[in-house]
Parts: sequence; structure tokens; C-alpha cells
Amino acid sequence: LSAVDLKDLEWSLRQPRSLFSYAMSMLTGAATIAALLPLFSVLYLLVKKGIAGLTFTAFTDLPPAAMSQGGGFGNAMVGTLVIVAIATLISVPVGIFAAIYITEFGPDTQTAKAVRFAAKVLTGLPSILAGVFAFATVVVVTGGFSAPAAGIALALLMVPTILLTAEEAIKRVPPRMREAAVGMGATPTQVVIRVVLPTALPRIVTGVMLAIARAAGETAPLLFTALFSDFWMSRTTPDFLPKTMGDLMKPTASLAVMIYNFSGSPFENQIAMAWSAALALVTIVLLTNIVGQTLAKRTSNIK
Repeated sequence: LSAVDLKDLEWSLRQPRSLFSYAMSMLTGAATIAALLPLFSVLYLLVKKGIAGLTFTAFTDLPPAAMSQGGGFGNAMVGTLVIVAIATLISVPVGIFAAIYITEFGPDTQTAKAVRFAAKVLTGLPSILAGVFAFATVVVVTGGFSAPAAGIALALLMVPTILLTAEEAIKRVPPRMREAAVGMGATPTQVVIRVVLPTALPRIVTGVMLAIARAAGETAPLLFTALFSDFWMSRTTPDFLPKTMGDLMKPTASLAVMIYNFSGSPFENQIAMAWSAALALVTIVLLTNIVGQTLAKRTSNIK
């Protein structure tokens, strides 16, 4: 190469393409910082205001009364876990079975196209509409606010995420694995149960974890379905688990609704408890997301 050619190959900001590349890199870095700044600002504020009240007793005591000392969000924590568990029990079978059908048994049918379209529409469904639907179909029919009503509302929000994630996971199962199973005489059902599902399970679990993380932080559906309670689910003794079905069919406390109620309170102790509950809820959501992302990363090499 001549001296002139080498000079042309040197990187310099005076060259238009180099200057454009450098400007785009700086703009991308600035946009990344701008996207991360709100997240870290929220986390910093939550830790600063909520860490003081995040003690062991906060996880075991009932919400504090106005102008009283101590208290906690133990019943709200239990209520959140119960409601999310009900939603998971409803949404996981529905989402996975629907994903199996539209990928393995009827991928090109009109039903499969309708299910995919409905799932994509439901991903953008405002959460308050899920609460209104559960209120009209469960609360009005049963005559009261309850944990199952809240679970059904959250399940509506979880199903599309689980369905679409499970569909993508099943599609990523290598065709040669299906062909090998069929060649050995396996029926379509056996192929799904013994080959497809075990292979796609890690990615399916990832979708379930992400759906749970979203459901745990919802507030609007719970205002229409579970409302709130200042008591444990078992009102006779402060037990962490419900003892009868009747306890489930009563207004149930949750972290999201407790934060909503106490954040607008005029009493300092309840506002402080709202910050602590918010920190606990965000920690749960972050840990769930981290677990889901870790599973997705570990299974990203499956072909």
C-alpha cells in the first residue's frame, strides 16, 4: 500500500464517517444512562426511605394503626403470595396447554391464529380492565371481595406472557429431536410429553417467572377484587397460611394495595411503612426478574 492509502485508512474525527460513528456511540451511551437513571433513582429513594423500617418484625406484624409505633406488613406479604399463587395455578396450565396446541397440533388453523392474535392483544390490556372483568364475573357473583377474584384478575395478565413465551420455547426445540422420537414409534402426545416439554422447560419457566414478576406488582386489579384487610387471612390466630376456604373468600391484604393506601395517609408512621413495603415489593420483583433472566441466559444456546 502506498503512503496515501495508509493515510486514508487512519481513524480521524475529521473524516465524516468516523465523526458520525463517534457521535452515534456517544448518543447511544447517553441514552443508556438516561434509561438507567430513573431505575437507580427509584432504588436509591426506596432504600433511603424504606430500609429503616425493614426489620424482622415488619414481616410478621400487622399494619400499624394511625400514630402508633411499630407494626409491619406480614399479612400483606402473605396475601400477595397467596394471590400470586392462585394466579399462577390458573395461568400456567392455560398458557402452556394453549402454546402446545398452537405449535404442535394446530399451528396453521384458524383457531391458532385467533389465539395468537388474542394473546398479543392481551399483552397490552390495561390492568384495571382485568380488575373490572374479575369484579363483574367473580366479586359480583360471589358477593364479596376475595383472593380467588384477585387471582383470576392477575391470571388474565399472566396468560399472554406465559403463552407467547412457551410458544417460542417450543418452536426452538430442534426438529431432529421430534423426528427421532417419531422414528422410534412415539405418538404425537408422547413426543410432546417426553421430548418437547422437557427440552423447552427452562425457557417456559423463564416466561412464568417474568409473568409472576409483573403480576406481583399490580395494584389496580386488586383494588377491584381483593380490596384490603388489616387482619391475617386466618382471623383467629396470626397464622401465615389460611386454614379454611372461608378465609380465602374474604377481603385480602396485599403489598401493592397497602402501599397505595398508606402512601396517601396523613400519618408519618403509615407513610414510613409504605416505603418499607415498597422496598420489599420491589426487591421481590427484581429477584424474580433476575432469576428469569438468568434462566433465559443459560438456555440461550439451546438450538
